[in-house]
Amino acid sequence: MKRFTLIAALVAATPAAAQDVPPSFAQGMLLRCSAAFAIVANQQARGVPAAKAYPDLQTRGKEYFVRASAQLMDQLHLTREQIAARLRAEVAAQQQGAGSAADPKAYVDGVMQPCLQSLAASGL
Repeated sequence: MKRFTLIAALVAATPAAAQDVPPSFAQGMLLRCSAAFAIVANQQARGVPAAKAYPDLQTRGKEYFVRASAQLMDQLHLTREQIAARLRAEVAAQQQGAGSAADPKAYVDGVMQPCLQSLAASGL
């Protein structure tokens, strides 16, 4: 009976443990770029001058975000709420990183350049 209880406890804990699985490098890029595109698209919509240095992300960036989120949910077995939480955390981390950087524009450029390459490679 103890063995059954232990197995049941492990099975019950699996969904919670699955959400703690770190993403692969490629999955991390999807997460990072989705957050970066959301930030810059929001700034573009608000007319922030620095955001105009990047291509318009209102359509392509949003589609990248949607497709990346769906892919991450499938690959990491996450719910919408779990992927939303990861994206919010990534947005917060990028905003904090830019806010504390000696050169915020260079920080954002460092995030955006590989993300723009990922966007181009996605075919969107």
